[in-house]
Amino acid sequence: SSSSLASVSTTSSLGEEPEESLTERLSALIDIVPPKTRKSIADKVSATAGFFGKSGKVLGNIVWVVTTSALLIGLPLALSLEDEAKIMAQERELEGQREGQAMLANPGLYPQATPGAAPQGGLVPPGF
Repeated sequence: SSSSLASVSTTSSLGEEPEESLTERLSALIDIVPPKTRKSIADKVSATAGFFGKSGKVLGNIVWVVTTSALLIGLPLALSLEDEAKIMAQERELEGQREGQAMLANPGLYPQATPGAAPQGGLVPPGF
């Protein structure tokens, strides 16, 4: 039993074999694969890489055009819409101020609400 274990060891009886790296093993496979098959594989890999390269370039150009268009058209449009909204808000505020000044200048034109009386269907601001 111990003699059978002695025959199984980490070193071979023919001598130490140096460890091979992965690149050495792959380069040894080149000799196994026939040249015609190697060329076919290389052509397919090259065609696939070319396809992905061209597709990536086209996709990059499309993304660039869309992004640039959005910046050149969308950003000024958004800014002008925001400015228009600010102008409309200012106009509403000025109109409210004018109405308030008109009420103060001509109190007889606007009916006074008596305390405890129900509103007559008109718009009554809070606190009146």
